[in-house]
Amino acid sequence: MRSSLLLLLTLACFATAQHQALIDYLERRLLAIEDRISLWQEQTARYASELRELKVQMVSQLEGLDKEKEALRINLDSVGTRVDRVERELDYLETQTGAQPCVDVDDKLIEQQVSLVQEKQRSKYQQLSDCSDMISSIKAMKILKRVGGPKGVWTKDTGLNSGKLYIFNSTDQDTVYEFASVQEFTRSADLSLSKKLHLPISFKGTGQVVYQNFAYYVSQSEDRIVKFDLSNGTLSDSAILPFQDYIPAYTLNSDTLIDLAVDEEGLWAIYATKESDRYISLAKMDVKTLDLEQMWDTNCPREDAEAGFVICGTLYVVYNTAQPGRSRVQCVFDVNGLVSSDEAPLVYFPKRYGAHASLKYNPQEELLYAWDDGYQILYKLVMTKKLEI
Repeated sequence: MRSSLLLLLTLACFATAQHQALIDYLERRLLAIEDRISLWQEQTARYASELRELKVQMVSQLEGLDKEKEALRINLDSVGTRVDRVERELDYLETQTGAQPCVDVDDKLIEQQVSLVQEKQRSKYQQLSDCSDMISSIKAMKILKRVGGPKGVWTKDTGLNSGKLYIFNSTDQDTVYEFASVQEFTRSADLSLSKKLHLPISFKGTGQVVYQNFAYYVSQSEDRIVKFDLSNGTLSDSAILPFQDYIPAYTLNSDTLIDLAVDEEGLWAIYATKESDRYISLAKMDVKTLDLEQMWDTNCPREDAEAGFVICGTLYVVYNTAQPGRSRVQCVFDVNGLVSSDEAPLVYFPKRYGAHASLKYNPQEELLYAWDDGYQILYKLVMTKKLEI
């Protein structure tokens, strides 16, 4: 009996030991599985983080590629437009001069364009409108406010009744400030209430104009006219004028190599070259293609000139006088020959702060938008008919 009990007790202890060993084995296996799960979670989190970083990099690269693609498309469109323009000019030259020996177009392009412009110069200017107004006097002057640097341009879109106002601050920037109206501009303490439009090519000088929702300006390289679409913020066209050795159009405004102007007839370029360095030249431009339609050598001196503008095909050049803060229209050139400087009324500007950095005419309002030492000034004009002078 006693031996049987000992046997049973021995068997029970053996079974308990086996059961404990099984439990220990299962615990070790569970711990190993938990370690593997933890490692898998860490690896999964790391892979997810790396995938997110890769996604951000890919999105950034794709955005950069889209921008490069758009810039390339714009450049190709511009090149195509310029090639079409050269082909038209070559076709015109061939019809006028007959077949010529084969030449390198790159070497002869400037000479061909100059010949074409000289041919256009000999023809009579065909006026696009029936405008025959000219300035009689300045009725009133209004100093709107002072914002920006000593030099700049402020103007409305002279081809539309949108009411929008555009500010080109300084003489070397890549930003245009757009205001919804003149009233909004006056309410703004600075330029903070404006919409900023970034140009693909920086402007140079104070020759900028806005016409029919396009900004026209001289590029920073000072040899290219740029046409910028304000509605979609893209480069529409650009052109190099067929002249060499440009010099500032006005001796008192050396930052402005070419001064662009808009009147009832469209777009004009006021400029000067070393070939005729004493006098200012004038050219009529096509607003769509930027081609030169016609050009004139005026009798208006560059010396002591500070700014100019065009009204009804008549160039007005403003000169500084001996009296500080005073200037006047001293030279008038009419492309139709209806009036000269001797026949035009003497127009004096009221006393101001310094010299005009820019004068932009608005034919719809008969106002001059002037920039003078950082002050934005409006001049109300009194007009008369040319034939009544």
